[in-house]
Amino acid sequence: MKKNFIICFLFFLAAGIITAQPNGYIRCEGKNFIDGNGEIFIPRGINLGNWLNPEGYMFHFKNVNSYRLIDNSFKELLGADEVREFWKIFRDNYITKEDIRYIKSIGLNHVRVPFNFKLFLIEDHPEIYIREGFNRLDDVIKWCKEEGLYVVLDLHAAPGGQTGDNIDDSWSYPFLFENEEAQKTTIDLWEKIASRYKNEKIILGYDLLNEPIPHYYENKEELNPLLEPLYRKITAAIRRVDNNHIIFLGGAQWNTNFKVFGPPFEKNIAYTFHKYWMPPEQKEIQEYVDFRDKYNVPLYMGESGENDDAWINTFRLLLEKNQIGWCFWPYKKMESTRGMISFTQTEEWKQVVIYAETSKNNFEEVRKLKPPREVVRKGFADLLNNILFKNCTINTGYINALGLQ
Repeated sequence: MKKNFIICFLFFLAAGIITAQPNGYIRCEGKNFIDGNGEIFIPRGINLGNWLNPEGYMFHFKNVNSYRLIDNSFKELLGADEVREFWKIFRDNYITKEDIRYIKSIGLNHVRVPFNFKLFLIEDHPEIYIREGFNRLDDVIKWCKEEGLYVVLDLHAAPGGQTGDNIDDSWSYPFLFENEEAQKTTIDLWEKIASRYKNEKIILGYDLLNEPIPHYYENKEELNPLLEPLYRKITAAIRRVDNNHIIFLGGAQWNTNFKVFGPPFEKNIAYTFHKYWMPPEQKEIQEYVDFRDKYNVPLYMGESGENDDAWINTFRLLLEKNQIGWCFWPYKKMESTRGMISFTQTEEWKQVVIYAETSKNNFEEVRKLKPPREVVRKGFADLLNNILFKNCTINTGYINALGLQ
């Protein structure tokens, strides 16, 4: 009986009907990530951008480029009640179990999940938590566990704003570093997340703050020294409830500046950098390799992409030559080959884009510029259908550039 059970188990495992689960937590050991079996783990993944933190360019907007600006334009067109329902279905459809299964099937071993704090608590009442964000993370973690695909949780948009741009859906300045309440809210949120998922071995780690402190602020040299102390506070709160998971620390100036870091202040810490739109040459990553060698810590390239396939392939090979794990950007967006898959832009959606991008100074102009209601509703309904995995187009050139099939 036992022999038959083992044979059946191996058959289903080979057939992909069930997936082997991790034996332990992935951890940092010297310069390497080590999996639960004691083997070196090299991350190869994709970012699930636009799902839990929408960005305008992925809908073909330019000026309407953050979640709150997108949401405001949508509400002008449909009203708050319909837009609330739209976002629910959008999150239902944009990333599904089918997407996760596909990502696993082509040979990737993890996903990075960017999320907005507004899905977890109310910005103007930070003491009030809501379930939406936790429910969405529960879903993707469950799907990834079933497929044997690891998960990095990434706070892309933090309370107060760590970036001050469209990507963190903030108010045009990184107020997080100067506001104690915003810091407390951020710390509390990470502690709640860590407490909820502390026993999930499928989670690779926590990416505390995405791309903090851009280069264009004149006072960036005053803000930079505030970054690592905040990381220490968040880490301490996480460690009160979770000693199992890796903590990822990103440098200042879009995750490029590691000069803000001293020696590692904790065990089980990795350092993450992002690199876009530069020559894919050794000199562009050498400072991170030097940092790794100096402090004997793992490196993780958490974002890159938005380039042609030849560039993607060259940069990926460079990272692999230097034994650096990677996670490219993005998985899915509208009508573009600069991602793994894309979805169709309809003629009706083009009318939505024109409306959103047109300057409006008062309510009279808002009313005059709106496309017909039937055009708007069809544009939104088609979008919700087109983003489903079964209706998307696979960009084979991008996938090949990542060394996948």
